Amino acid sequence: MNLRRVLKLSGLIFLLGACTAPVSAPSAGVQLSAAQLQRVGQRIWQNECAGTVAGLTSWNAGEAFASLGIGHFIWYPAGKRGPFEESFPPLAAFLQSRGVAMPAWTQGPCPWPRKAAFEADKNGPRQTELRSTLSKTVGLQTEFIIARLQRALPKMKASSKKPSLVQAHFDALLATPEGAFCLIDYVNFKGEGTAPTERYNGQGWGLLQVLEGMKQPTPAGFAESAKAVLSRRVQNAPAARKEQRWLAGWHNRCDGYKRKL
Repeated sequence: MNLRRVLKLSGLIFLLGACTAPVSAPSAGVQLSAAQLQRVGQRIWQNECAGTVAGLTSWNAGEAFASLGIGHFIWYPAGKRGPFEESFPPLAAFLQSRGVAMPAWTQGPCPWPRKAAFEADKNGPRQTELRSTLSKTVGLQTEFIIARLQRALPKMKASSKKPSLVQAHFDALLATPEGAFCLIDYVNFKGEGTAPTERYNGQGWGLLQVLEGMKQPTPAGFAESAKAVLSRRVQNAPAARKEQRWLAGWHNRCDGYKRKL
């Protein structure tokens, strides 16, 4: 990876590379060294895939899409769409643009029509090749997620009735490595919270809703707000989705935001 590549985010500069020295930020914000960024990627991988290579190609029970990479990026089969934003095709295009030789079959809809077909091909050449590629591009996948966060703040402020509060809580979290991780991980986990399709009973569950619901502008305050937002999502979810089965794991992930990076 190019050691000089820098991503700027609201006064925060992330160094993307192998250098261990932090990058100086020109204004208030956290400094994340390359070592800390590596931990960000590893923790996202742990949260989504239990840190395993096998987990880099998954299809969760009850879902209509594959979940791929350290961020379990969504990939819908041909003719299938759902309320959740599809994120694997943009990731594949991003990796390709950064010089990664992506398999040609990733340039279209998910080739497996349903979970059974996906699982039957788990150890086939396509998924084996894809897991190998994804296991070698953790840094780039982390950069892709951070870029999503970079784009999120203007969208969230435009969608919020409390834009100044959203900005204040966002900036406060960026003041520490742990707070920055909250933002990076959650925007990948549950999205920005601005998509009209990502609602149950008119209520969202993304980063916007968590920032608006925070009672304290700290990682612990973020964790508690996230747990409340996710509990509300489960209460509002269609009964057929049986989302209660995931809630304990979601809350455990949120409690992890209180730990040191």
